[in-house]
Amino acid sequence: MEIHQILQYLPHRYPFLLVDRVLSCEPGKEITALKNVTINEPFFAGHFPHYKVMPGVLIVEALAQAAAILSFKTVDSKADENSVYYFVGIDNARFKKPVGAGDQLILTARLERQLRGIWKFNAEAKVDGVLVAEAGLMCTMRDISSIVRS
Repeated sequence: MEIHQILQYLPHRYPFLLVDRVLSCEPGKEITALKNVTINEPFFAGHFPHYKVMPGVLIVEALAQAAAILSFKTVDSKADENSVYYFVGIDNARFKKPVGAGDQLILTARLERQLRGIWKFNAEAKVDGVLVAEAGLMCTMRDISSIVRS
């Protein structure tokens, strides 16, 4: 999947869209996507000016965005203005190596189970075949009208 197709599955836009390409996707099972980390990323201005490192929370967010695409493809649906896909849990997040400008993150999310609207994934990010981050992710899709406060 190229970027124009990804934009149909994710509501995120610059600067928060963190998936550049989907390399493979087997609905109901696994997705592999990539994020090109460039020196132009807005977070590098402050994290850290003397040693530019991609924040770990954004690596986890990139993994969740890949997992969201897998979820939408699994149920044969696309993102729309009436629904939202968000975290309900992050377990055992570990960061093994820093990620910097010029790195290409390979994001993999494997669907463990889907039960009562909760999706659980094992996810990992690699750079040049080396594990840089991993986490267990739990996400849900909800109709916005059911969560909007009046």
